[in-house]
Amino acid sequence: MSDGDKKHFATERKRRQAREKGQVAKSQDLTSATLLLAALGAMYVVGGKTAAIMAGGIESALSNSRLIAYTPQEATSEMMRLSGRLAIATAPILLLMFVGAIAINLTQAGLILSPDKLMPKLSNISPLSGAKRILSLRGMMRLLFGMVKVGLIATVAYYALRAHKDSVIGMASMSVPQIASTMFHTLFGVCLWIGSGLFVLALLEWAFQKWKNEQDMMMTDQELRDEMKDTEGDPQVAARRRQVARQLAMNRASNDVPSADVVVSNPTELAIAIKYDPKSMPAPIVVAKGAGLIAQKIRRVALESGIPVVERKPLAQFLYKNVEVGQEIPADQYQAVAEVLRYVYQLQGREIPKAA
Repeated sequence: MSDGDKKHFATERKRRQAREKGQVAKSQDLTSATLLLAALGAMYVVGGKTAAIMAGGIESALSNSRLIAYTPQEATSEMMRLSGRLAIATAPILLLMFVGAIAINLTQAGLILSPDKLMPKLSNISPLSGAKRILSLRGMMRLLFGMVKVGLIATVAYYALRAHKDSVIGMASMSVPQIASTMFHTLFGVCLWIGSGLFVLALLEWAFQKWKNEQDMMMTDQELRDEMKDTEGDPQVAARRRQVARQLAMNRASNDVPSADVVVSNPTELAIAIKYDPKSMPAPIVVAKGAGLIAQKIRRVALESGIPVVERKPLAQFLYKNVEVGQEIPADQYQAVAEVLRYVYQLQGREIPKAA
């Protein structure tokens, strides 16, 4: 069936299944751009200190007199010292990048554990499947975004370096710390512009991915019917079950109502047949109940069998909703049922049981 026939939005069940398979809208470029901006943000805060440490390390390493004086043990110790200082200086940057990576992934798709994504698939190495992916709308848009991304990086880098041309040329006469500082500020500006542009572009790509994912999950009429069968059962089978249940209720009315003492009604919608034998029952029980056609059947059988039909709307509603056939009347309804039974016994001229 063509995509044009997909006119129903995906159900929660289909969305959940797609999520379990890892089929969610997600942009790796958005993650990369966020990491770049997070790193730049951290460098803006602690970059000066990091640059100073790097400049000092470079100057120390390029000092010939110190290099000649170093023994192998001293050189190793010096490298370890500089590495430790660099690790401490760059720790905030790495930490913020780590937090940013987790945050942007959770924002895009939440926490997903999808074993299906780890399973090898022949379609991933099939040339035909690969060609279809490339020529698909998603593949073409990915190619377009890639071309725009390359053009964006090249354009931003060109104009940023052009703006810092004098500083770059002037590095020839600078000291090592000045060169490091100039390079840092130049690269920081270039990366900030590139990162901002990539972030905006990645947001557009993510929006497209979400839209395309929604379109792919749209359902046809047949898919919607099939899902309803899986979740709620086949409508034909459900109708058959209801028919069988009605037939059983009708049979119960014909077989059990004649043994009842009274039928409580509401007045025409509900009918509940009650039986009580104080010698063998601790409490009255419901032997049949029904609504609509079944209620009419119960009343008709009761009248044919000489069973009194008493209208008690609140009692009938309570018993129909809360007491199943074969169950005893709840204790909080003893008084109401006892009054009905007394009325019936008096009407029939029968002796009122002491337990009633």
